[in-house]
Amino acid sequence: MNKLKVGIIQQANSANVEDNCNRLAQRIAKLAQQGAQLVVLQELHNSLYFCQTENVDLFNLASPIPGKDTEFYSKVAKENGVVLVTSLFEKRAAGLYHNTAVVFEKDGSIAGKYRKMHIPDDPAYYEKFYFTPGDLGFHPIQTSVGKLGVQVCWDQWYPEGARLMALQGAEILIYPTAIGWESSDTDDEKARQREAWITVQRGHAVANGLPVITVNRVGHEPDPSGQTNGIQFWGSSFVAGPQGEFIVQASSDKEEDILTEIDLERSENVRRWWPFLRDRRIEEFTPLTKRFID
Repeated sequence: MNKLKVGIIQQANSANVEDNCNRLAQRIAKLAQQGAQLVVLQELHNSLYFCQTENVDLFNLASPIPGKDTEFYSKVAKENGVVLVTSLFEKRAAGLYHNTAVVFEKDGSIAGKYRKMHIPDDPAYYEKFYFTPGDLGFHPIQTSVGKLGVQVCWDQWYPEGARLMALQGAEILIYPTAIGWESSDTDDEKARQREAWITVQRGHAVANGLPVITVNRVGHEPDPSGQTNGIQFWGSSFVAGPQGEFIVQASSDKEEDILTEIDLERSENVRRWWPFLRDRRIEEFTPLTKRFID
């Protein structure tokens, strides 16, 4: 399969989980009707981004895998005949939770899952309170549309995860995301943050000769504690080709369902022109396993 039709859904969420999920199901169906073979959703798409505060009651949003959330998206994937990349709050055991991407095959079966490895702990992003770091490693997930190198949000800042996925044959790098601005930042600082986020992921595309799919949420979500002015999620979801070129990019302030096409054959050609994997000096990379080199 050389040409792959991809759908991305950039959604603004409310506190109504059922409504969020039903709207996603309708949007997935619309993209499937337009020919999408692969659909990618944003990070923690069922609910508001609840990590703005530390609240033990919010663990009630989590569900086991398999469980009610996977049953819902399994049915959606099967009904629409698409490979579906989701991002779920996983309850693994009492007191043990993960931020987990689950990939569904077009027959509704679970093709695989990835537990978010890098967990941030910043103002308004208190994820270490909720999520245990992933323990499944960086391994791509084989599907009927290709081998998908799925990671989640904060993972996108680290080149190592992208490289490990590429070294195991990933054909596409995929990042469900929830990132935005705090209102006290200046306009210049906001622009720098968004451009850095875009640039680092386009860099993963270039360094590995692979397309990248990044899907972010959009809209303003208030801080329940009132300590901040909440997060204005900056959208800007995009698909980039293996030289970092934009194939499509969404707006920073609107919900969007976008259908686009990825030419998987370009990765083969780009890697022939720029054989970065061939020229890696792997015998000199052992120090990368250290926290810091004094």
